[in-house]
Amino acid sequence: PLWPLIIAIVYRVLGQHDLYVRMLLCVVGSGTCVLLYLFGKDLFGERTGILAGIIGAIYPFLYIYDGLLYSESLYIFLLLALCYTLYHLQRRPRTSLMVLAGVLIALLTYTRPNGIELLMMFIAWVALLGWLKMMGWRDVAKGASIVALVSLLLIAPWTLRNFKDTHTLLPVASGEGKVLLGAYNYETADPVYQDGYYAGTWIIPTEATPWISAQFPQNCPASCEVQRDDAYKTAALQWVKAHPQTIPFFVSLHFINMWQVVPQEADLATNRFPDRASSAFVVLMMETITPVIFALALLGLVVTSKRWRELLFLYGVVLITIVECVVLYGIPRFRAPIEPIIILLAAGALWWLAK
Repeated sequence: PLWPLIIAIVYRVLGQHDLYVRMLLCVVGSGTCVLLYLFGKDLFGERTGILAGIIGAIYPFLYIYDGLLYSESLYIFLLLALCYTLYHLQRRPRTSLMVLAGVLIALLTYTRPNGIELLMMFIAWVALLGWLKMMGWRDVAKGASIVALVSLLLIAPWTLRNFKDTHTLLPVASGEGKVLLGAYNYETADPVYQDGYYAGTWIIPTEATPWISAQFPQNCPASCEVQRDDAYKTAALQWVKAHPQTIPFFVSLHFINMWQVVPQEADLATNRFPDRASSAFVVLMMETITPVIFALALLGLVVTSKRWRELLFLYGVVLITIVECVVLYGIPRFRAPIEPIIILLAAGALWWLAK
């Protein structure tokens, strides 16, 4: 149970050493495939579990972001570990699993600031289990208390550090305003700007709204950063209120872009070096493997619906990820947290077809 915590600490310590971090990401990626095997085995049997692990090993969207040292691989692993932990917690409530779930939620929050939403989602999920009489209310109260206490205790030191520097109650990090302003502006609403490259996606606020960015220094200290993020958020909300007719355009495009088979992000090696044989091979894998997995996952969603009680938390993770992409902006990288769930549903479809 401690090894995800050890990985997170090592990841932080070795953050300046690309080679070591890439080696660590390989370990994390392997751990994700092992979890896919274990989860698939518990849900659908040994053979389907092996198949889920193999799919995870060759599925492009589980490894294409490693070269940029993004947080996706670590977040994917931790989230899948949380889902697997809660799956067993639902079947047999134990204190050790509750503590582990709290640790994983804290690590997820440190990896991505919006991970704190998983704590609220967990409390809603465990309360729903009690209401549906799938778990006793005593276990519900115990689970909610222990998970909340452990996760908040682990997040508290960084929150106190933030309060000391910013005099603001900020659990982990700012950034919501920057995301919103970059997603909702004239350039992202214009299908002609830059040949539509930024339509419905995100553009850095210094380019989209330089008159707002210019109000703050380039080297913005902690308190200034919070004020800047609040200003960005206010400007984004004002823009949305002034242009309500663009909301259907954004919602539809955010949802569609979320399910792109080949990412358009300029930083990806497949887009920076499109002439390389390795890039062409990875793009070919995306174009051939991903649509098949999506189709199987959709079938799996239907054929496993009778087992919705076991998959309730997974459904919630998928739903909250889709909502985030629709509200903020949709790109395949923001779909990353649910890639293992898509593979599990696809494995479920193969299990059903085999039967």
